[in-house]
Amino acid sequence: MFLHTPKYLSQFNCKRTPVCFGIKFFSERIWSDLKEFGITLPYIYIIIYSYRKYHSLFFWFLFPEKENQRKMEITKLPEECISRIISFTSPRDACRSALVCALSRSAMDSDLVWRKFLPHDYHQILSNSLQPSLMDSLSMKQLFVQLSHHPVLVNDELAIDKNSGKKCYLMGARRLAIIWGSSPQYWQWISLRSSRFSEVPELKLVWWFEIKGRIETNILSLQATYAVYFVYKLSWHRYQFHEKPVTVQVNFEGDDEIHGEGYGSREVLLGPPENGNMQLPCGVYRGDGWMEVELGEFFNDGGEGHGVVAFSLMETDNYTCKFGVIVEGIELRPKAG
Repeated sequence: MFLHTPKYLSQFNCKRTPVCFGIKFFSERIWSDLKEFGITLPYIYIIIYSYRKYHSLFFWFLFPEKENQRKMEITKLPEECISRIISFTSPRDACRSALVCALSRSAMDSDLVWRKFLPHDYHQILSNSLQPSLMDSLSMKQLFVQLSHHPVLVNDELAIDKNSGKKCYLMGARRLAIIWGSSPQYWQWISLRSSRFSEVPELKLVWWFEIKGRIETNILSLQATYAVYFVYKLSWHRYQFHEKPVTVQVNFEGDDEIHGEGYGSREVLLGPPENGNMQLPCGVYRGDGWMEVELGEFFNDGGEGHGVVAFSLMETDNYTCKFGVIVEGIELRPKAG
């Protein structure tokens, strides 16, 4: 490498750009001081990399008067224009924009912004729920906050992710196919105060443990990666779920025919292993009195024809009895990023 001294940098016929000023600032003005402290070329590369990553701070440091000028130009934009710009970000970024100035705070509260963050079919969701009056009584921002913190029950529970505005979906146990689920000698349906639903099934005793579900992707948010979680509790009297792995699977219907049986499957433990061996993924506490374990994920690309995602849990060792799990349902949440 030959970028060793500011003398080499001075050979460039640099224009007045933040990049050149940033490099020349660290090369010409404090080069002698850096050498006294033993700072060599690799450190200079780190500084240049830092500039590239945090160039707005460098720009403010070198040209504070231009930064102020840039803020003045933003404040001259019409409020509706700022609202439209904010609507192309995310709910989290929109809230952050309110800290810039009073105009951006007012633009952020606009219905134009929060209508964009709500699901496109929010009218239908609310009209089919027990809370249709929310559309008339709340602003778009208030409606978003309501749906992100207080899910609505249609057939299942539906909420909005407060960071992305995408739909979250919790399928109740009644919507799942539970082997022997209607047989009282194997499963009993009970009421729990901590449940979102009127009844949840508790496993009394089975040898063949199997739960399946399916969902059409057109009711979910498009262009989103979803993670699928099994939501449950382990009762005080439970057996085998801390030791015996459960095979879980998430895929689109028809994938088994293309990729072979078992495509997308893996093993998890519903309970933390008693011996402390954490080689397999295991269930974790959610903070609402329930546990969850991830079954898998999929991408909802929103193509012309919608697909159907299938998911399952299975432990079919006929020599091992299982009991002591309470099923809340299957939850689908958008992944960050």
